[in-house]
Amino acid sequence: MNSASSISANVNNIPVLNGTNFKKWKEHVIIVLGCMDLDFALREDRPSDLTSASTVEQRSTMEKWERSNRMSLMIMKHSIPEAIRGAIPEETQAKAFLDQIANRFAANEKVETSTILNKLVSIRYKGKENIREYIMEMSNLVTRLKALKLELSEDILVHLVLISLPTQFSPFKISYNTQKEKWTLNELIAQCVQEEERLKQEKIESAHLASTSHGFGTNKKRKRDNKGKQTAVSETSKQKEQKKQDKEITCFFCKKAVWTRIFHVTYWEGTSRR
Repeated sequence: MNSASSISANVNNIPVLNGTNFKKWKEHVIIVLGCMDLDFALREDRPSDLTSASTVEQRSTMEKWERSNRMSLMIMKHSIPEAIRGAIPEETQAKAFLDQIANRFAANEKVETSTILNKLVSIRYKGKENIREYIMEMSNLVTRLKALKLELSEDILVHLVLISLPTQFSPFKISYNTQKEKWTLNELIAQCVQEEERLKQEKIESAHLASTSHGFGTNKKRKRDNKGKQTAVSETSKQKEQKKQDKEITCFFCKKAVWTRIFHVTYWEGTSRR
């Protein structure tokens, strides 16, 4: 039961073939058949027909090949829609059947080369992904071009990687261009990883410094505000005190308000004149 479940899980991992995923489909087919030890018919041609003189080893090899061939055909056809399967010539051998499918979905090499090359020269590192993985992705594009008979040297790849790095890496690029030694791809990866870590640490320190400076400025402003507020309160108190003192000024004669004093002064002056 467990074996049947494992086989079913492996077969279901193969994506359904469509007009755009042939390479992915083929990779999954080969991996699944290999893991199930059923890829013998894809790797080896059909053995010669058995005769009465065939050895035990030859019979065993034929049996292994026939089982691999039969299971491979079944598994491949299981992941191919009927509309596509009907357009492919019927084959009794798994290897020939896979070749027929490849011919149907063969991409124009010129178009594919142009697409990959365009991506290689236009790709830019944005800092979101891991820089090691980014460089490996560019290396994979070069490998795909090599399979299409367009080979780029490692030195060119190094320069393409450096060109694709953002302005934060400018000192790093200048440093490389001013030295005589050339880096291999592995050396470039190691140096870029180190530089990326340095830039991240520098960014963290700058953010911390900015946060500290902002906090200090806010506290200082707050103190100034508090001081200004206290001064305003103090001045208000003085004004109130002055008003209170003004109200407390009394006449020299009746000891009442100012107007009374003025009245009495006027009255006194009039009395004196009398």
